[in-house]
Amino acid sequence: MREKEASARQETAGGEGRRTRRHDPRRRERVLDAALEVLVDDGVAGITHRKVAARADVPLGSVTYHFASLAELCTRAFARYVEQRTAEYEALFTEVTSREGLIDVLVELVRGGPSRHRSAVLGFELHLAALRDPALRALTQEWTRSSRAVLARFTGPEAAARLDALLEGMIMHTLLSTEREPRADIRAAIVQTLGPATGSGT
Repeated sequence: MREKEASARQETAGGEGRRTRRHDPRRRERVLDAALEVLVDDGVAGITHRKVAARADVPLGSVTYHFASLAELCTRAFARYVEQRTAEYEALFTEVTSREGLIDVLVELVRGGPSRHRSAVLGFELHLAALRDPALRALTQEWTRSSRAVLARFTGPEAAARLDALLEGMIMHTLLSTEREPRADIRAAIVQTLGPATGSGT
């Protein structure tokens, strides 16, 4: 009797555990976040369903259930990245009220930190993949439009386009360089691209 009761408790506990495991409404989002981490570490060339499942701590079948192909998984993960990055980018400028404040934010954006390094790596992985996958170009264009729209609030559309191109190039150089660019040089390039200050505002 005691053995049966113990067995029943184990089965009940096991059943509850399985039901709890299946009730995972955020599993799809966790898989996408895991895919982004794999993309940071291994790039598009190195991502697999199995790696993503291990990073997300879910069964392999859960990944293939939500995303039938690696192409679909990468596209959805990159879309999530663009959405998150757009919000983060806009937040960087919420307290900017002057030209000097804008320059300070842009200098730090180029120099970056661990979180911005991760974001930059994902951004360039997306651009590289978009060279061969037209479906991803809609995401790169979406990101370009949104980032330039943020900059244009301070500079106007033409200067924003120039500044956006400069920032992407300088961020790529920072990622690839073995030596950090002096802060003064980054600042000088941004100031030159912005052009002369007009008035006392931004």
